[in-house]
Amino acid sequence: MPSGLQDDSAVGNTRLRKHQMASTQSGLRIQGDDNLQSMIVGTVMRKIKSRTWKKQRYFRLQEDCMTIWYKSKKAGNAHSTFSVGDVEAVREGHQSEVLMSIADDFPPDRCFTLVFRGRRGNLDLVADSAEEAQAWIKGLRKLIENLENMGQSEKLDQWICDWFKKADKNKDGRMNFKEVQDLLKMMNVDMNEHHALRLFMMADNSQSGTLEDDEFVHFYKMLTQREDVLRVFQEYSGDGQKLSLQDLEDFLREQQLECEGVEQHALDLIERYEPSETAKMFHAMSIDGFLMYLSSPEGSIFNPNKRNIFQDMNQPLCHYFISSSHNTYLLEDQLRGQSSVEGYIQALKRGCRCVEVDCWDGPNCEPVVYHGHTFTSKILFKDVVIAVGNYAFKVSEYPIILSIENHCSVEQQKVMAQHLNQILGDKLLKTTLDGKIPIGLPSPEDLKGKILLKGKKIGGLEERLNGVEQDSLTVEVSDEDEVADIEEDNHRNDSFRCRTKKSKPRLSKELSDCVVYCKSVHFCSFKHSRIHSKFYEISSFTESKARKLMRETGAEFVCHNARQLTRIYPSGLRTDSSNFNPQDMWNAGCQIVALNFQTAGVEMDLNDGLFSQNGRCGYVLKPDFMRSPDKGFDPENSPNHETHQPLSLCIQVISGQQLPKVNIKEGSIVDPLVRVEIHGVPQDQARQETRYIENNGFNPVWYDTLNFTIHIPDLALVRFVVEDYDKTSKNDFVGQYTLPFSCIQQGYRHIHLLSKDGTSIPPSSLFVHIRVTELT
Repeated sequence: MPSGLQDDSAVGNTRLRKHQMASTQSGLRIQGDDNLQSMIVGTVMRKIKSRTWKKQRYFRLQEDCMTIWYKSKKAGNAHSTFSVGDVEAVREGHQSEVLMSIADDFPPDRCFTLVFRGRRGNLDLVADSAEEAQAWIKGLRKLIENLENMGQSEKLDQWICDWFKKADKNKDGRMNFKEVQDLLKMMNVDMNEHHALRLFMMADNSQSGTLEDDEFVHFYKMLTQREDVLRVFQEYSGDGQKLSLQDLEDFLREQQLECEGVEQHALDLIERYEPSETAKMFHAMSIDGFLMYLSSPEGSIFNPNKRNIFQDMNQPLCHYFISSSHNTYLLEDQLRGQSSVEGYIQALKRGCRCVEVDCWDGPNCEPVVYHGHTFTSKILFKDVVIAVGNYAFKVSEYPIILSIENHCSVEQQKVMAQHLNQILGDKLLKTTLDGKIPIGLPSPEDLKGKILLKGKKIGGLEERLNGVEQDSLTVEVSDEDEVADIEEDNHRNDSFRCRTKKSKPRLSKELSDCVVYCKSVHFCSFKHSRIHSKFYEISSFTESKARKLMRETGAEFVCHNARQLTRIYPSGLRTDSSNFNPQDMWNAGCQIVALNFQTAGVEMDLNDGLFSQNGRCGYVLKPDFMRSPDKGFDPENSPNHETHQPLSLCIQVISGQQLPKVNIKEGSIVDPLVRVEIHGVPQDQARQETRYIENNGFNPVWYDTLNFTIHIPDLALVRFVVEDYDKTSKNDFVGQYTLPFSCIQQGYRHIHLLSKDGTSIPPSSLFVHIRVTELT
């Protein structure tokens, strides 16, 4: 190895210099920005929760420029903090329901809303002046932008810096051995005192009995040394010190199974991830560069080629799985939960393309949205349409389907149609794309930027386009069939929702005319649909009805879904807003599988996993054997299908890194185990676990191998779950990651874990080796 290359490549030295300057850099950042300086000084603002709950709080930006500290003026020493990294966006003015409700009390230039990642509620604030509000709005936006532009190495630096500050209890800029012991517990490390003291003394170059910035970085580097990665590195390194260009090419070919443009890719990886300029000059990669590559998106388990839109978007709508939400307006349960336009905003930001709107007659001839016959709160239909219009195409440009559950009188249906037309304008699809009678559903590509209404329609497309008018009084509104299905599920729980028998309302022509390609119809049978149904007709089923059809006539269900759209929604008994397993419905080719997006859990993990591919656009092309009515695929009997080649999936779970603490009890350390779950057709459903590692959530090592057979790879999802083992009670959830089997990259890969809410929890990860082979 060239002289000096080893030392030059040591990330510790680079970090040492960075951390010596860390406080200086944040100081310069503050000095150069009036808004950040103002935030550091702090501001008293009103925190608003409702029209009647308005409390003063003192907000201040910490000197790390990463943490917001706030407290009540009356709460003594009690205070709260949140990270700038938790904030997704800052909305200016009256841009939330809470701030709109107090619009008469406070002008918009003093109001702003912090929107957090995941399912955490918004923080609505009112400053004493427009200038103070602007300082926080501009300052926070700048900090968020800086964080988003941070490189991988800078984020790790920030993470180390955060730990140092947490451990430095007396804030003197150095750590004694007691503080280091406390830090190890905070970091999920159970290390015996003798070993901890040995590392401490090795890092204490100044022999002062304390660790300063640079010494702490050295301590951290010893603590986080990746023996697992070093073992792989040395296996391919000719001299044990570096990977030459040829060494790196061999690794990429033999382990990562790359076959095209390998030499150029190896050069690109060195240029992108190698921290040592000397190593770059010799076209070599150090252990630090190798670890940086394996920890990057290119080294992750998810194939980067499948992250952007890569599928054919020109197929008919019924050939896609469509990300769909049930009772989108609810933020909590189905009985007493809050209704909010935030439900629509959050779902649309997650890539959802079909949202549900339950419409009822409201006061002053303004339709309202809520879960009928319950105590859920009500919001205006008009406000829902405004929110959908504003957020429909921020994440995906492909079409939105508004699934209307219409309980309104004819008069208020006309108001609904008026709002849809006036607010959405050209975004609302009001006729077929070319004005002619179509022969099939258009594609997502054809419908880019369009909002489609799903609901009952007077007559069909043919009559409308031929100018034949039908009497609106002969057509019932869309939801009566669904109510009947819910009542069928609900017959044992009549106390949940008390209904009174009413005469069935009728459909207004104005609302009917807004429905084009998604006409709701009652389902009779697959035979009836095959003979009589039109391609633009869509039927809705409860989960129990769908499962029954799947068991009895699975192949016919798949065939039906190759021709037209189907929507599945949760049972009326799920008053807690729990979800059914969507995989069962995707196995039958059902496109619109509506879930309660507000409820975290394995079902939403699967939904997020399926739609994490193809640009997160909310549309995933179904496998070809589900797109043709004559393929005869039966999800209940899939291994016998002649077109499938079973695959073997071998996963070696090697190690974990910096797993989050789940038990806040002092001194509690995680005992992690990893479970791998296969979700797919019934024959592919499987799960296996590693051993649990006692008292080590910081750098547990397993080297456990799990083997699976997958018969229908195109429908399989793979879920990695980390749990804290407990022999006396249920294991605690630590983190998870779910992805389509078809998106897996083979070889040595990191899996970057997500929280229960689906948000990232860096730098928590798993290190695995993946191999997929054909079964003969």
